[in-house]
Amino acid sequence: MGIFSRLAKLIQSNLNDLISRSEDPEKMLNQVVLDMNNQLVEAKKQVAASIADEKRLAKQYEQEAANAQEWERRAMMALRAGNEQLAKEGLARKHEHDELAATLQEQWTKQKAAVDQLKKALRLLSDKIEEAKRKRNVLVARKKRAEAQKAIQETMSGLRDQSAFETFDRMAQKIDQLEAEAEAQGEISEELAGDGLATQFQELERTHSADEDLVALKRKMGILPPEEAIGPRQAVQARVAAPAPAAKSEQDEVAAALEELEVEQQQQEEKRKAGR
Repeated sequence: MGIFSRLAKLIQSNLNDLISRSEDPEKMLNQVVLDMNNQLVEAKKQVAASIADEKRLAKQYEQEAANAQEWERRAMMALRAGNEQLAKEGLARKHEHDELAATLQEQWTKQKAAVDQLKKALRLLSDKIEEAKRKRNVLVARKKRAEAQKAIQETMSGLRDQSAFETFDRMAQKIDQLEAEAEAQGEISEELAGDGLATQFQELERTHSADEDLVALKRKMGILPPEEAIGPRQAVQARVAAPAPAAKSEQDEVAAALEELEVEQQQQEEKRKAGR
């Protein structure tokens, strides 16, 4: 029997735990308010029935008091007629109605006091229900706010997971690899197409432009003297008049060609400005 008792307690505790975890606070609060409203409806019915009883007792009391007065009037009428025996019987009937009226008056007084207490209790119950509704609204709002905060915390916990950032890093490495392979393919294609000369020219242009920018910055800072105003035509003539070296390397020839190309571009630019 001890084993079965412990097993029953274990099953009951597990069931209670499942019920507690499955309870929805909002639904439970709504149900409590609904039950209280139903109790209020029943209480109103009971108070209404008590009020009806109080009114019925009041009418019965008034009726018995009226009957007592009527029999008194009849006894007085019998005395005027000289019939004392009939007057006595009338007074006896009046006494019966007086006693019944007194009993009804006592019951009516007690019932009226009870009705007043029930009305007060009904108002108190109604106030409690309104307070419960307000608390229900506050608790439901707190529950929803807590659920929202919980969802945010769960999302933040997911973002703190290192696996997500490791995925980003792995994808970035793959993209870097693809870009490097694409650049390598481009270089190979240029080599195979025999376009190495164009590549050298592009590299030379970048280097020459950087050198010119550096010289201009030094002149602006006063490190180098300012450049003398020499026209493009004079520069070309000076280069033509200058004696050519005995032997030029391929790089020197490329540099000279590039310089002449820049002079031609400057001349064309001046012509466009003069035409404007």
